Amino acid sequence: MLTKTFLHIPKIGSKTERRIWSCGLTDWHKALSHTEQVPGFSQRRWDYVRSYLESSLRSLQAGDHAYFATCLPSGEHWRAYSSFHNRTAYLDIETTGLGPRAQITVIGVHDGTRTATYVAGDNLDEFADDISRFNMIVTFNGLTFDLPYLRRAFPQVAWDHLHCDLRYALGRLGLRGGLKNIERRLNIARGEDIDGLAGDDAVRLWYEYLSGNERSLARLVEYNTADVENLQLLMGYAYAKLSAQLIEETTR
Repeated sequence: MLTKTFLHIPKIGSKTERRIWSCGLTDWHKALSHTEQVPGFSQRRWDYVRSYLESSLRSLQAGDHAYFATCLPSGEHWRAYSSFHNRTAYLDIETTGLGPRAQITVIGVHDGTRTATYVAGDNLDEFADDISRFNMIVTFNGLTFDLPYLRRAFPQVAWDHLHCDLRYALGRLGLRGGLKNIERRLNIARGEDIDGLAGDDAVRLWYEYLSGNERSLARLVEYNTADVENLQLLMGYAYAKLSAQLIEETTR
């Protein structure tokens, strides 16, 4: 989907993108081979678009995620998923509560194959180096919750990743509400031991662990692991549905 995108070019919005598609220029390669003037563009402006696309192709071939994270509208970062999915982190955090004084207790990162867990007082400091290996981050409500906490806790991280917040991507598909509610609607199951747990329970489990209950930490980690592993399923679903919508628009 990334190479069908023109929204990352300055002064091109969704209407202009659709106008480019309507001319049969449905991807970067077709646009680059089209040297004549395009309706709605001066020749000078179209030459600029083609020059920008040449830079975009070089950045894509180089795997330069930061280039696209900067120039793509934040709500359209999902379009880059197929290009960077091999280095995508499905991420979720747990905290001691809400508000600026709350502290991160657990971070889960699923890389598509395995899940790494970082626990306060144990290995939380290893997260900074590990997250820097990724090009893209997928969260649910991470824009307003996870990432602000993480940026404060780990200022040494560049935080130049592409970021798809599934709360908004799924919302565009009519799936609104909390993560657990959306999972149920899509028949995504959780283990019996953690089914029904919510954010308040995650806080409670952490304090039980601090009081000496190791089993509570195990349940909290299991809960967090289910979150991040289900994010991969939800990202695949959202990407397929949003891509189908986009392809339909290019062929109208």
